[in-house]
Amino acid sequence: MEVEEMEDEGPPHIEELQLDCLESPAPVENVFVDKKAVDKLTEGLLSHYLPDLQNSKRALQELTQNQVILLDTLDQEVTKFRDCNALLDLNSLFTEAKVYHNKLVNIRKEMIMLHEKTTKLKKRTLKLQQQKQNEALEKEQQREKELERERRLVAKPAKRS
Repeated sequence: MEVEEMEDEGPPHIEELQLDCLESPAPVENVFVDKKAVDKLTEGLLSHYLPDLQNSKRALQELTQNQVILLDTLDQEVTKFRDCNALLDLNSLFTEAKVYHNKLVNIRKEMIMLHEKTTKLKKRTLKLQQQKQNEALEKEQQREKELERERRLVAKPAKRS
């Protein structure tokens, strides 16, 4: 549509409205409209639809604000779920730590028991070594006594004087 103001023809304040119709090859029609009528129709149209449009605008703004609030709330809920998942992971870590702590306690008990056994074995080894040394010493002394006894028993040649 095209609107042209006609200054040459007709009374002042009259506009020419040219309508181009693409569907039919009809010639262009000239429609003359009074400018006051256009202004009044515009005012009437605006006064009729403007309050509804303003109400719709307010409703859309309110909806937008509510949507922002909902998005924030949803973000907080997602954060809570993430924290819950982190807590579940934390609980599994504590459970795993407890298992490893029990293993360490058992290893410590075994090490203490092994230490006690090695200490006893060392004492026993020392006793056995001392016993063997004593036996070896006694055998040596017994052998020396026997050697001494044999020397005494062996005939001694008499001295010639």
